[in-house]
Amino acid sequence: MPEDDGRINGVNLGGWLVLERWMTPGLFRASGEEDEIWLHRSTDPAELERLLRRHRDTYITEDDFRAISAHGLNLVRIPVPFFIFGDVPGHPGCVEYLDRAFDWAERAGLKVLIDLHTVPGSQNGFDNGGLTGVVRWHTTPRQVAFALDVLERLARRYRDRPALYGIEVLNEPVDRLTYLMSPSSSRAKDPGEARGSGRVPMRFLKRFYRAAYRWLRPVLGDGPVIVFHDGFRLNRWRGWFVREGMRGVIIDTHAYLVMSERPEVLFRILPDAWLMRWYRLFAAWGARRIRRAARFTPVMVGEWCVANGLAARMGECGAQGEVASVDASGGAFDGYGAFGDGGADVGDGASGDVGSRAGDAGDGVPSPAARRRAVYLRVAAMQLDAWNVSAGQVYWSYRLRGGRGEFDRLAPPAPGMGDGDAAVMDDTRLDPWDLRHVWHAGWMG
Repeated sequence: MPEDDGRINGVNLGGWLVLERWMTPGLFRASGEEDEIWLHRSTDPAELERLLRRHRDTYITEDDFRAISAHGLNLVRIPVPFFIFGDVPGHPGCVEYLDRAFDWAERAGLKVLIDLHTVPGSQNGFDNGGLTGVVRWHTTPRQVAFALDVLERLARRYRDRPALYGIEVLNEPVDRLTYLMSPSSSRAKDPGEARGSGRVPMRFLKRFYRAAYRWLRPVLGDGPVIVFHDGFRLNRWRGWFVREGMRGVIIDTHAYLVMSERPEVLFRILPDAWLMRWYRLFAAWGARRIRRAARFTPVMVGEWCVANGLAARMGECGAQGEVASVDASGGAFDGYGAFGDGGADVGDGASGDVGSRAGDAGDGVPSPAARRRAVYLRVAAMQLDAWNVSAGQVYWSYRLRGGRGEFDRLAPPAPGMGDGDAAVMDDTRLDPWDLRHVWHAGWMG
C-alpha cells in the first residue's frame, strides 16, 4: 500500500499517454479532430509519430515525479491506451514511456496504478475513451478479448516492479443515464461507426470484471491490487466482489463538483449561497455512498478536483447583482447569507487572512482572486473531508492545456510571499483542473 495506513494520496497523469483535446488542444489544432482515434486516422503516419513522440518526451518527465513526491503524494494513476504495445496498425505505441514512469516512480518513492483508459470501439463515447460518440466495444467479443489480452500483458510486464500498486481494469464504462445525458453521445464523426452504440450493461460488465480478475490475479499474485471502476453505479455492486471470491480489489468512483451543476442554465441563476450549500450536499451525498459501498469492498475516489462554477464567477456581479466578499475566517458570503461555517472546516486555517492579503481590491474589498481562492479552499476542504471515508483520492490532473511552457511563464512569487499569496494577486492564468496550478495558488491550503 502507498502508506502505512493504506491510504492513497495521488494524482492522475492525464493527457500524457492518452490524449484528450480539451487537455492538449495544440496537438489537435492542425487536424481539427475531436478525439485521439480520429487524430491518428487523419494525420500522416510519419507526422503522427513525430507529434506523439515530441509530446510524450516533454509533457511528463522525471522532474514531475520528483515534484509530485515532494508535495507529499504517494501514487500516480497513469491512463494508458489499448494500443500501448504498438500492435494496432495506425496507432503508435507508448509502452517505453510507461517503462520510464516505473523507473522514475521507484526513484521518487511513488507507487503506480496503471489504468486502461481506452478500448477498441470505446466503452463510453467520451473523448477520454478515444472515440467520441461511439460505444461499441462491449458488443464485439474480439475487442473484449483484445482488452483482456492487453491487461494480461501489462500485468506480466510490471508484476515484479516494486512501484506497481495495481491495475485498473477499465476506466468509466458508461451506464444508461450517463450515456443518455452526455452531449458527446450524439457527436460521432462517422454515424455508421456509432450505429448500435449504447450503455455498457451491468450484466456484461460483471462478466468482463470476473474474466479480468481471473486473468490478472494468477499473474499478479497476492500483492498488487485490481481496481474496478463502478461504471457510474457505485451502490449497485454491494457484495458482488465478495461473493465472487475476489481478494485485493478496490472499487474506483469519480466525483466532480462541476458534474453536479446540471442543468447549467439552472445553476447559473442560483444565488451564490445556495450553490455553496449544494456543494456541501453533493460532498455529503458522495461520502454516504462511499461509506455504504465500502461496507463490502474498499472504495477509492480515482478522479476529483476543486473546479466549480461558483469560483469561476467570482469577481463578476452575481445574478443577484451583488459582489461576493470574503470574511476574516475564509468563509465567503453574499447578501443571501453565509455559505457555511466560516473557515472552521478548512483544516489548517490556511485561508484565515485571505481578506487582508495584498490581493484586496482596495477599501477592504477582496479582489476577485481572493474571492476565488476562498471558494476553492472551502470546496477543497469539504471534498477532502468527504473522501476521507474512502481508501484514498487521486486528483485530476497533474498537467493540462498550456503544457510545461505555459506554467513556467507564470511570474514567481514576490520576495517574502508564498505561491498562494502571489496567486491571490493574479490567478487569471491558473486552472483548477491542473494540480500544479492548485499548488501554486494555494487553493487547497
